[in-house]
Amino acid sequence: MNEEEYISAFLDDAITIIKKIDHTKIRTMSRILQDIRKNGGRLFILGVGGGAGHASHAVNDFRKIAGIESYTPTDNVSELTARVNDDGWETVFVNWLKGSRLMAKDCIFVFSVGGGNAEKHVSVNLVHALQYAKQIGAKIIGVVGRDGGYTAKVADACVIIPTVNEKTVTPQTEAFQAIIWHLLVSSPAMQKFEMKWESTI
Repeated sequence: MNEEEYISAFLDDAITIIKKIDHTKIRTMSRILQDIRKNGGRLFILGVGGGAGHASHAVNDFRKIAGIESYTPTDNVSELTARVNDDGWETVFVNWLKGSRLMAKDCIFVFSVGGGNAEKHVSVNLVHALQYAKQIGAKIIGVVGRDGGYTAKVADACVIIPTVNEKTVTPQTEAFQAIIWHLLVSSPAMQKFEMKWESTI
């Protein structure tokens, strides 16, 4: 496959994915987020790798556009690395949530390709965090790939990005994570504050 063929195939796959995404899950996520905001809850966004980068960006958008108090543990590299060094990677998120006094009126938002799988020892930090969130009674939402892993099993609403091509699961999942959260914050139901470039027209 040459470069042009790959570009065409990747974009064609993206079109197919768009057509397969479950709109019902997005609407449910929106309603959960609206309730969190109405009840004065906070949004904690969890992700590793590309998901960590997304988490930082999404925190900005949910705070600035949607008016929801939002945080991610990966924004504070000092605390993150101290917890990893002292307690281990597997508990880094759950211990951060305990330190943040997670409450039932709060919500966890996960960005992950696999969604966490304790048996396969993949993203176990997400698994522990979500187990704790369930104990507390906090809402859980996520945008994940493949079968959704542990996130999809326990979430109140979870968008699973359909697998169209096994060779591009990660880039397509991570690309659509950004599309979904941007869709949410800019929707009429969620947007609270005007966005810069739309306000200059």
